[in-house]
Amino acid sequence: MRVYAERPERAAGQVLADVVAVAWAVLWIWLGVAAHDLLLRLQGPGRTLVQAGESIRGAFDGAARGAGEVPFVGDRLAGAFAPGADAGSSLVAAGQQQIDTVAAVATGAGVLVAVLGLLPVLALWLPLRVRYARRATAAAEAREAGPDVLALRALTHRPLRSLLRITPDPARAWRSGDPAAVAALAEAELRSLGLRAPRVSGR
Repeated sequence: MRVYAERPERAAGQVLADVVAVAWAVLWIWLGVAAHDLLLRLQGPGRTLVQAGESIRGAFDGAARGAGEVPFVGDRLAGAFAPGADAGSSLVAAGQQQIDTVAAVATGAGVLVAVLGLLPVLALWLPLRVRYARRATAAAEAREAGPDVLALRALTHRPLRSLLRITPDPARAWRSGDPAAVAALAEAELRSLGLRAPRVSGR
């Protein structure tokens, strides 16, 4: 798989575009993590509720245990502290629910921020790079087979204006096997992908 061009100027542009795309992706992933961590700070009130509820429940449970040791009326006295312990448990449950809700919102917001930032990379840069890699790989393989296939690819891929600059009738020149026109068409296809023309070995 050919990922980068052979011509230095085209390869430099591709490397620069890749660096920008990766930096953009890293930036938005970092922003997503930052948004997640920032929203997690909203768990503070929920943690306070949990701590308060645990304190209240612990206090009433301790009081109920102490009252339970009173002779004759211990069970009734211990039962009187049960609503207080239940109130503490309710506070703990409410606080934990708030903590879980904030965690879910923070995760969703962080993922959303990262995905929205990655959309341009996934929708524009990545398809272009994959398309180039496929075309360049196919052209490099065709280069080994000779100029005919490359000339045909030029007829199907290159704009008509650029083809007419090579020869007034590109299709006819290719069908007739005009060596100069076929070689020029093949070179135009390779040049459009930043690939070098095949070396001609002299005798």
